[in-house]
This record gives sequence, structure tokens and C-alpha cells, in this order.
Amino acid sequence: MKYFTISVIALTGLLLLSIQVSFGDDDSNERGEYSYALLKRKPGVAPVENALYQEECSSCHFAYQPGLLPENSWRKIMSGLDDHFGENAELGDVDRKAIEQYLVANSADKSGLRRSKRIMRSVSASDAPLRITELPYFKHEHHEIPKRLVKDNPKVGSFSQCDSCHQDAKQGYFSENRITIPGYGRWDD
Repeated sequence: MKYFTISVIALTGLLLLSIQVSFGDDDSNERGEYSYALLKRKPGVAPVENALYQEECSSCHFAYQPGLLPENSWRKIMSGLDDHFGENAELGDVDRKAIEQYLVANSADKSGLRRSKRIMRSVSASDAPLRITELPYFKHEHHEIPKRLVKDNPKVGSFSQCDSCHQDAKQGYFSENRITIPGYGRWDD
């Protein structure tokens, strides 16, 4: 009976390992993240869970997850809403403070999730990039994608339109296995 029990445990472990490998990312820097997310339901960054932030910010653009930028960046962005990338996005003081608190509390440097940790390893503690596309981590992950497929693509327009290509971006998943570029199709490097 002991031999049978050990065999069943070993086979179960092999089955789980094969499931994880079959869903693994092609990118060696992301190996296993998607399988881990599928098996454990943990995204690469925490999805947006603040209704005020979602309402105010997604009215103009994708509501970027706080875990995509460090605290310094969010504080700098929130202090300059009168000129938010060429637009006036000012908010009332109460709403601005509430959104800033949410962003700071859930920023990349406060997150324990994999992608947020990788983002933080790519910047120095004093850095405060205003654009996710300025992050060394982002540049590394997107360097193989030709500009014609994104910037010259009227269905995408820029690399800042995460949810145009990343099918599960709103849920915090940015796996290389789930990229479909509009007008091009599935991206596979």
C-alpha cells in the first residue's frame, strides 16, 4: 500500500509539473509566470480595485495598475494633474488625495507580485519615471516588437495602450502567451 501511495503522489506531481510547463511563457524572464497565474490565480500585477480611480482615470485611458510604477512616480503624476501629458486632469482635493493614497499603497515598490518586483529591480530607488513605457523593464520586454505593429498601427497607436494587445491586461496579466496585436494577430517572438 505504501508503494501505491508514493506512486500516486509522484504521478500527481508529474502531472502538475507538465501542466505548468505546457502553460509556461516563451520569454525566459517570465518563465512560469503565466502557469503560476493560472494555477494559483495570481496576476503579474494586482488588478485595479478602486472604483474612484477606475472611474476618473479610465474615462480617458487604460486605468494602469498601481503596481506598474513606483511610489515616487505616482506621487509626481498626481501632483501634476493640471498638465497630465498635455491635458488638464485636475481633480477635487478629496478625490485627488484618495486616488493618490490608493496608488501609493499599491505601487510597485509595495507589491509582492512578480512583475512589480521586476519593475522595481529595473529602476533606482530615487527614480520617478512618469511613463510606464520609460521603465527599463518595459523597454526590455517590448524591444523585439517592430514600431510599425504598434505606433504605426491605427488600431493600437502607442505602446501605452496595454489593453490593445494584452488580452488580460485589466486583470493584471501581461503574459507573452496572451498577446494579440490588432491587425496583425498573435504575437510570438
